[in-house]
Amino acid sequence: MEDNIMDIVVGGVISWTTTFLLTRKWIFPKRSFEFCSRIVSTIHATLAVILSSLSVQDWSCPACPLASKASPKQMETLAVSLSYMMYDLVCSSFDKGVGVDNSIHHLVSIVGFGAVLAYGRCGSEVVAALWITEISTPFLHLRELLKELGYKDTDLNLAADILFAVIFTLGRMVGGPYLAYVTLSASNPLIIKAMALSLQLVSAFWFYKILRMVKYKLSKRTSQIAPKI
Repeated sequence: MEDNIMDIVVGGVISWTTTFLLTRKWIFPKRSFEFCSRIVSTIHATLAVILSSLSVQDWSCPACPLASKASPKQMETLAVSLSYMMYDLVCSSFDKGVGVDNSIHHLVSIVGFGAVLAYGRCGSEVVAALWITEISTPFLHLRELLKELGYKDTDLNLAADILFAVIFTLGRMVGGPYLAYVTLSASNPLIIKAMALSLQLVSAFWFYKILRMVKYKLSKRTSQIAPKI
């Protein structure tokens, strides 16, 4: 791993930690730990999508060239997200609400990003995966932030739930399987293939949970507006 990439990773961990502490102590001191953590995650997701978009080499095939040498922009993009995942894995350990599935997602991402930075290959596929996994993250957090701000069970919160579900489904259950297929089919290192498969399995599990959430929310809203006889 090149020295400048290592500097980005180390500097990133420090920067994300500092951002969380400032958010927790100064910007939103009266909000919960989870609220502040979601703010930082939203910042990362937005930055990751922007950097991923800027590092795409061919928009006619965003995951191309397959199994090729990673470009400097791709390496830097993955270094930024690796630093965030390392920070968030530790930070989330202080949050009692974090599930095993989320920890697995973080570990898989850390190993995958680290492998790309170590091998210097597969940048196109992994950057595309980063884009797909992070595009729905701001909407995931929006629905939870709205709840803490007092908008639970409102039309605004329901709209955020549905918007998140649609974007997640299109990204992870339409684009995700295709990206996993091309990654597994190309001559990528085994660890990259394992990352692609693992992320898709986690996405499928989350998709199942999202379907249950949407069904519950819609049935609850229907029962609320149904005329009482």
